[in-house]
Amino acid sequence: MEFSGAVLDVDGTVVRGDDPIPGAPAGYRRLRETGIETLFVSNNPTKAPPAYVDRLGAAGYDVDAERVFTAGSVTTRYLREHHANDDLLCIADPGLLAQFADAGLSTTDDVDAADALVASIDREFDYEDLCTALWALEREIPFIGTDPDVVIPAPERDVPGSGAVINAIAGVAERDPDAVLGKPSDTAIEMVRERLPYPPEECLVVGDRLDTDIALGERAGMTTVLVRSGVTDDDDLAASELSPDHVLDHLGDIDRVVG
Repeated sequence: MEFSGAVLDVDGTVVRGDDPIPGAPAGYRRLRETGIETLFVSNNPTKAPPAYVDRLGAAGYDVDAERVFTAGSVTTRYLREHHANDDLLCIADPGLLAQFADAGLSTTDDVDAADALVASIDREFDYEDLCTALWALEREIPFIGTDPDVVIPAPERDVPGSGAVINAIAGVAERDPDAVLGKPSDTAIEMVRERLPYPPEECLVVGDRLDTDIALGERAGMTTVLVRSGVTDDDDLAASELSPDHVLDHLGDIDRVVG
């Protein structure tokens, strides 16, 4: 099979923190050398695509902002399509709020005035935030999460992600979110298909997470490649209902798929 496009996850697949994962830059260059168009898709909602140009460039990946989107990008698009005129109560990192402001979305701190609740990773999340979310959702307003990642790879060890905050709110409100964006949501798949306009069978999805990266690839009909360089180990793989088409130790082994 000859491939035309590849969706690459970021954290746990090409970098850990700001450092390249050993072997991954060579794998990325190999994809480019074979003429495969690459697209970086991250479930980190806190930074806009331009921030990834510097971060990935410093780690050895030549990329421009048009070849990157994030859970923040996906959430912003969804909100502009479904809640463009709403006042959004947000439990989120300031970086996500800045993306909403740039997109012309309206936010509020007033629990009783909010038209929807948006929950995401928030490193200052506390009991007061949990109360705020509970009181807002008692009004039966829409509940939107940016992405499902419960843990995310960090330089020293894994840390809680957006999914941890979303799940805490869902637990106290006794209510599931109305939508969870990022990978593997329908909105993320739409954005991938727009930027990699090739038949699905000509596209790869490479990532370290079964429930987001591999799930996105399966739902989109693309070839899936799991790398063991992030959060998934062999026990996770054996227990999962998801079966990637290929399993590699790291992106540097991509020749086993495209060679």
